[in-house]
Amino acid sequence: MPALCRDCLTPFETGPRCPACRSPRIVSHPELFSLAIAHMDCDAFYASVEKRDDPGLRGRPVIVGGSRRGVVSTCCYLARIKGVRSAMPMFQALRLCPEAVVIKPRGNHYAAVSRQIRAMMDDLTPVVEPLSLDEAFLDLSGTERLHRAPPAVLLARLLRRMEDELGLTGSVGLSHNKFLAKIASDLDKPRGFSVIGRADTAGFLRGKPVRMIWGVGAAGQAQLESAGIRTFDDLARWDRKDLIHRFGQIGERLWHLARGEDSRRVNPNEPMKSISAETTFDEDIADRDLLDGHLWRLAERVADRTKANGLAGRTVTLKLKRADFTTITRRHTLREPTQTADRLYREAADLLAHLGDPGPFRLIGVGLSDIVPAREADLTPDLLDPGAARRAGAERATDTIRARFGPDAIVKGRSLR
Repeated sequence: MPALCRDCLTPFETGPRCPACRSPRIVSHPELFSLAIAHMDCDAFYASVEKRDDPGLRGRPVIVGGSRRGVVSTCCYLARIKGVRSAMPMFQALRLCPEAVVIKPRGNHYAAVSRQIRAMMDDLTPVVEPLSLDEAFLDLSGTERLHRAPPAVLLARLLRRMEDELGLTGSVGLSHNKFLAKIASDLDKPRGFSVIGRADTAGFLRGKPVRMIWGVGAAGQAQLESAGIRTFDDLARWDRKDLIHRFGQIGERLWHLARGEDSRRVNPNEPMKSISAETTFDEDIADRDLLDGHLWRLAERVADRTKANGLAGRTVTLKLKRADFTTITRRHTLREPTQTADRLYREAADLLAHLGDPGPFRLIGVGLSDIVPAREADLTPDLLDPGAARRAGAERATDTIRARFGPDAIVKGRSLR
């Protein structure tokens, strides 16, 4: 059976150790050198970056997230052993792991590190589809002739390069489609390398829970369970027409996934669907003036990301979370796309002004969706707001000054509330 040493990259016939360096870190599979679709997921990315940058954190549980009333963005594996998970309320995480070191996220820094990893992926193949800062699909079809090594070797080389040059680890799933590659990357974390081949697809899925399907959350899982579907075996017993009748368009996809089929291509130009930012307060807030200040800061963050990616959006979303964790969302679709913080803020503020619920609230967020290229943004002056063009011009001038002298070169008064 074909095998590969993940330490020295020596290919060999299967065995308990590498014949060249005697390492036990090997991966073997009958289809190891014939598969080309991969998913790479960094291990506890934010926490790993923090531990790399501060050696004093090594050996200590680290949680990256907001204040005690916020949520966990991610955590290291020492914290996960105690039961801490992403998106868990921080107070609950600290109850499980009181000795944890809590660090506020450094989004710009993580993005810079992510670009370094992306550059390493681009060295292997131009067909990279990022899903977030710390994970991506890769299609390595046809790269063997260029690099003189099969995709499995290139992926092992990528993981080793990440460790050697960046001090970060990742896990790889290798298969014949995106669905199975994503599943495989979660099978052996951290520092994992798992393979699901064509021949063993049916056997692998047999008896597995349908919650393994990427994108099926708690609500989707409840819908499937209400139909008696808990495992892939249950799903495979359904007729295709019945699944479509019960679940709509997603029913067709579920029928194929039950058989391990996924025809989606790895798409390096997959469009961003939405851009958002939110903040969780240390204490519940009902004061509309304070909420307004947070709205402006969030609108600036969303606008900065939108501009940085050369995008704009048509739909503005306001999100609020009550003290009991119930969520309120309000949306408004603009006549034309925007990318300015001024327009985002004014639309979100109007949604807040017309909200009947007095609060208090523990979280507020602003989002922009229906994403389009920036060239389509803010083309027509607002005849009912003669000052809009002037404010947009001032914002562009502010962006130029900040790009040269730093983000704090100009600060609006409303952001200080």
